[in-house]
Amino acid sequence: MSNDLTARRAATPRSYLMCPPTYFDVTYAINPWMRPGTPVDQPLAMRQWEALRQTHAALGHSVSVIDPVPGLPDMVFAANGATVIGGTVLGVRFRYPQRAMEAEAYLAWFRSHDWTSVHEAAHVNEGEGDILVAGDTVLAGYGFRSDAGTAAELAQVYPGRRVVSLRLVDERFYHLDTAMCVLDSSTAMYYPAAFDDAGRAALASVFAELIEAKDEDAEVLGLNAVSDGHHVVLAAEATGLARSLRSRGFEAVPVDMSELLKAGGSAKCCTLELRY
Repeated sequence: MSNDLTARRAATPRSYLMCPPTYFDVTYAINPWMRPGTPVDQPLAMRQWEALRQTHAALGHSVSVIDPVPGLPDMVFAANGATVIGGTVLGVRFRYPQRAMEAEAYLAWFRSHDWTSVHEAAHVNEGEGDILVAGDTVLAGYGFRSDAGTAAELAQVYPGRRVVSLRLVDERFYHLDTAMCVLDSSTAMYYPAAFDDAGRAALASVFAELIEAKDEDAEVLGLNAVSDGHHVVLAAEATGLARSLRSRGFEAVPVDMSELLKAGGSAKCCTLELRY
């Protein structure tokens, strides 16, 4: 690993919003990972979530916490609560009625915490689950949970940003943040089979460097990771990805998210970035 490469991977302090899994459970199935009736160890889920929160804090990031709402077991997946870029908040509209009430809970949090530019969503979009940011480019995933029309809405809410649509084609990777992770403005890791040919070409046009995830790492949601430009917090089981990251000058920070994986989520799903 060259000194130039190491220097290029610079960490930037971030601000995150998280929601404790107080009411976490798997009582319905809206993605291929969910098996209703599968026993959920709620205290273990809480310990894993708390370890993730402490990991973010130890890396120098600020973490705000939203109060969970009874009856919303997936509210722990804060990444789906909104998209926040340049202090402007775009709310969400969920595909499935089981999660619909989360949208207002997150909007209410932003309004009560003095965020003044808050927009309700016109199209179905599931927040940072399907909307990722790479420098001045916004990536908009669609195909399973968010509408293709979200791209036009993003261009309107965030003028001056390039918006790139990406169609997801593998139902296991139902959100964009399960199929890829933006590591910095010019680098991403992704699972090529989750995208169609046009999507793979689009990603190659956005990123100078693309790290491919192998099946075994994608299948433990290793791509559902959080990067600050140097540290990459990802599922402990994604050992191959961790090696690839280290060889490219990133610092892999493994966390155990096995209990949250029962609902199809990992580190990124539990972490909404607040970009001021």
